[in-house]
Amino acid sequence: MADARPDLTITLEQAAKGGRYVSRMADKPDAEMTYTNAGDGVISIDHTLVPKEMGGMGVGKALVEFMVMDVRKRGLKIIPRCPFTRATLEKHKEWQDILRDPF
Repeated sequence: MADARPDLTITLEQAAKGGRYVSRMADKPDAEMTYTNAGDGVISIDHTLVPKEMGGMGVGKALVEFMVMDVRKRGLKIIPRCPFTRATLEKHKEWQDILRDPF
């Protein structure tokens, strides 16, 4: 995945009940996408937050793309409850293979 900006890094932080993808950029607040484990190889993407200081930089799309690549690698499926994630996946048919339930 090509980052939206060269100074953008995205990492995965996991916990027992879920986790989050965190985007960091120098001198900016963190952006994040949170998820909960929905059982048997499925995660629910619950929320995406991109601070206004990072708006228009492609950070939200970069988070979705990073999540798609990670979910594929881990052999998971997703439920896109987050409106931003859902809308982004609707625009990118090539990423829809990760959906538990097709659109």
